[in-house]
Amino acid sequence: MSYLTVTDVRRILGISASKAYVIIRQLNNELKEKGYIVVAGKVPKKYFMEKYYCDVDELKEELKAM
Repeated sequence: MSYLTVTDVRRILGISASKAYVIIRQLNNELKEKGYIVVAGKVPKKYFMEKYYCDVDELKEELKAM
């Protein structure tokens, strides 16, 4: 499984690191409620893309450009 870090989320959304941590924590809490085990400070790419309506190819290009 592939994960996004705080730096990735910050760059993709154009937000501060502290806000990125808040978003990752929120997404991980949602996953915990669904019974998944989560990794602190990281969020699965697939789940992030679902919640933020990202296209896989678009996200890859975005990360390469950074």
